[in-house]
Amino acid sequence: MTILVAGVGNIFFGDDGFGPAVVRRLLREGPPPGTRVVDYGIRGLHLAYELLEPIDRLVIVDAVQRGGEPGTLYVVEPDLDELEMREAPDAHGMHLPAVFAQARALGAVLPPTIIVGCEPLDVDEGMGLSMPVARAVDAAVSWVREIVGRERRSAVESQNRQEGWA
Repeated sequence: MTILVAGVGNIFFGDDGFGPAVVRRLLREGPPPGTRVVDYGIRGLHLAYELLEPIDRLVIVDAVQRGGEPGTLYVVEPDLDELEMREAPDAHGMHLPAVFAQARALGAVLPPTIIVGCEPLDVDEGMGLSMPVARAVDAAVSWVREIVGRERRSAVESQNRQEGWA
C-alpha cells in the first residue's frame, strides 16, 4: 500500500504554514514505515504531478478554516468528485480543488483522500505559527500516524479477506 502524506501551505503567511510544520516534525521523528512524507508548501503543480503515480491513499495536512477555535484539529474526508474548481491552476499556488482538477486533466486517478486540518488564528503575512496552532502540531503528528496505521491495517484485512485468510 502506498500512502502519501502531503504538507501544504505557505510558511510566509503565519498559520498557513501548519502543514509544512507537521510534515517537518514527521520527517524529523521518522515517517511512518512505507509512507512517503513530502512538504509541498505552495507547489500545487508538483503535487498534481505526484498524483500521476499510483497512490492508494493521500493524507493532506493543511490549515483549514471551519469556524472553530484556533488550534482545533479536524479530519475531513472530502468527496473529490464534488469539489468545484473556481480558479485556474497556479504553478506557484496551493488551492486543492485546482490541484485535483489539474491532476485529473493530466490523467490521474485520485486516491481516497483524508485532510488533517487545523483551524488557524492568523494567516497574515509573517513567519511562524500562532501559539494555539503551534500547540496543535504534536497532536496532528499523532493523528497522521494513527490514520496511516488504520489505513494500513484496513488494507491488510482487505487483502486477507480476498485471499481467504479471514
